[in-house]
Amino acid sequence: MLHSHLTTLHTIVLVLDCIGQERGVPADLLLHGSGIRLADLQRADIRITTAQEMRVCANALAHCRELGLVLGRRMHVSSYGPLGYALLSSATLGDALELALQFPALLGTYFELSLQREDDQVWLCADGYRDLPELQTFNVEFCLASLKLVCDDLLGRPLELRAAHLRHAAPAYEHEYHASFACPRQFDAARNAFVFDAAWLQRRLPLADAVTQRDMRERCQRLNSEFVSRQTLLTRCRQALAAQLHNPPGLEGLANQLNCSPRSLRRHLQEAGSSYQRLLDELRFERARQLLEQELPIHLIAETMGYSETASFRHAFQRWSGLPPSRFRS
Repeated sequence: MLHSHLTTLHTIVLVLDCIGQERGVPADLLLHGSGIRLADLQRADIRITTAQEMRVCANALAHCRELGLVLGRRMHVSSYGPLGYALLSSATLGDALELALQFPALLGTYFELSLQREDDQVWLCADGYRDLPELQTFNVEFCLASLKLVCDDLLGRPLELRAAHLRHAAPAYEHEYHASFACPRQFDAARNAFVFDAAWLQRRLPLADAVTQRDMRERCQRLNSEFVSRQTLLTRCRQALAAQLHNPPGLEGLANQLNCSPRSLRRHLQEAGSSYQRLLDELRFERARQLLEQELPIHLIAETMGYSETASFRHAFQRWSGLPPSRFRS
């Protein structure tokens, strides 16, 4: 299921740098169907939904199969804003990792992260994946590679790993793993994780500073509250719209259902990096994908989704996905 959690533009900028500039893929092709404009990238305060982020990553995967590893090797700790500086100023690696796990919304992760201690070893695990199945391997690679780089940045030197375990099968580009995981690697494993000696958790960080850490932690708490508040609104909007996809209520109707004014709802959605039409399109695309997987005829899918003409549904689906429904299904 697509999720509209909020996140920043860091990953989008990385994709445009790595795949756009370095591999010559046009930016408009990478941004296609995401609702993100090039002008948006100049706004430091903008928030986008993770569904938008994954749309761009799905576009980029067509040009780089190992995209998760490529991005993960560039997602430095400074990419996480106030959270990154809170981690850098922590006393030890263990303190920093425990702090990071307190703010999953600020990490922008699609996983449930945990530290699992087993004797003299610690596993940093990423399980409980909750987004598009076809992007799971990409997201596992991106998550673990970026976490490894964050650990390296915090320590000021590479964290020595004992092993890396991945649930998915070994990909054709397995050699690309060595840059992030220069250790024994096991695929088709029971979990997504990497393991290191527990002694590393007590390692003092070179940039530790108690005053800065306290200030950054307070900023993280405020920012996290802002993210959660905006996410609550998006969740309520999505739930209301999902129940009315065949006959959407319009912005004014939705505002009435949520007991607020249309102007207020429009402003709050804009602050959350979304809009009424964007949410509606996300839900329609999600529903259309589910129906296509059930092998229903295109005209019946169009009718089920409230389109009076099949052609109108075809045009809308191509706008959402970049492909006509028949090609998307195949």
